[in-house]
Amino acid sequence: MILSPRRLLVAGLAATVLSFVTVACSGGEQPAPTAQPSGDCPAEPLSVVVSVDQWGSIVSQLAGECATVNTVVSGSSVDPHDFEPAPKDAALFEDAQLIVVNGGHYDEWATKLAAGSAPDAPVIDAVELSGGAAHAEESNPHVWYNPAAVTAVADAVTAEFAKLAPAAEDYFTERHAEFGDSLATYHQIVGSLKATAGGKTYAATESVFDEMAAAVGLVNRTPPGYQAAAAHESDPSPADLDAFLRLLGDRGVDVLIYNVQTEGSVPQQIRAAAEQAGVPVVEVTESMPPGADSFESWQVGQLSALAEALGVGG
Repeated sequence: MILSPRRLLVAGLAATVLSFVTVACSGGEQPAPTAQPSGDCPAEPLSVVVSVDQWGSIVSQLAGECATVNTVVSGSSVDPHDFEPAPKDAALFEDAQLIVVNGGHYDEWATKLAAGSAPDAPVIDAVELSGGAAHAEESNPHVWYNPAAVTAVADAVTAEFAKLAPAAEDYFTERHAEFGDSLATYHQIVGSLKATAGGKTYAATESVFDEMAAAVGLVNRTPPGYQAAAAHESDPSPADLDAFLRLLGDRGVDVLIYNVQTEGSVPQQIRAAAEQAGVPVVEVTESMPPGADSFESWQVGQLSALAEALGVGG
C-alpha cells in the first residue's frame, strides 16, 4: 500500500481550489471521545469504538449526542497497518456496544481486539460491506474513497444504532438524513467529474485514491510493476521506476495522484518528474488531515483540486 511504513504528520494540506470549501490543518494524536452525549438524547447513550478516523468522523456525525464515539487511530502519523494498540486502546473495546472497523488487511488489530474484548458487540466492517474480501492481501482496503462504501457504512451504522437504542430510532434517522444532506456537494462533484472527466488518465504513487478514481471514471496508467511493488510496501525495481518516469516525461497521463503522507525519495522523484513535464499533481492523504472539520470537507477539497487539475467543472 505504501512505499515506506513510516508516515509524515501532515502539517498542511493544500487549500481547496474552489471557493466553497477549505481544509485546515492541525490536530491531535490521542484517541478521544467525540460527540459527547447530553440530555438531548432520548435514550441511554451508546458506547462506540471506531478503528480509524476516516470512519470515525462519519460515525460521530451519525451518533450525535446519543453515543460516545472513541476513535483509536486519529490524527496520527502512525500507519494503521503497523499500529500496535496499547492497553488503554484495548480497554476502549471492553465496554463497546458497537465497533466499526475498516477491514481487509488494513486494521486487523482492531478486528482481533473486537473478538477478544467485546465478542458480543456487533462489528461493522467497511471492506465487507463494499464487497471486498475480508483478508485478501491483494485487495485495495482504502474503501472510504468509494462513495458506495460510504453510503453502505452510514446505512449499516444507523441500522445498528436503532437496534441497540430503539427509543432513539427517530433521532438516529434524523441524524442519518442530515449526514446525507451534508454529502450533497461530495456527490455533486463525483457526478460532475464522472460526466466531464470520464476516460481521462492518471498515475498514482500509491493505490490510496484508486477507488475514487474508478468512481469518477478515470483510467489508471500506473506501470503495473510499480503498482505491485507499492502494494507490497517495497521499493520498485529500477526498470519499474524508469517506466513511471518515462510515462510522466512523455505526458502519458493527465494527472499524477500524490499521497503527501508517504515519505521517501522515490515518490519525491516521481513528483519532480511530473512537475518538470507539466503533468498536474493532485495531493491526497490517506487519513483525515489534522484539523479537517469533517469527512465531507476533506473529500470535497481533494475532489475540487482534481477537477481543477483536469480542467473540468467540479
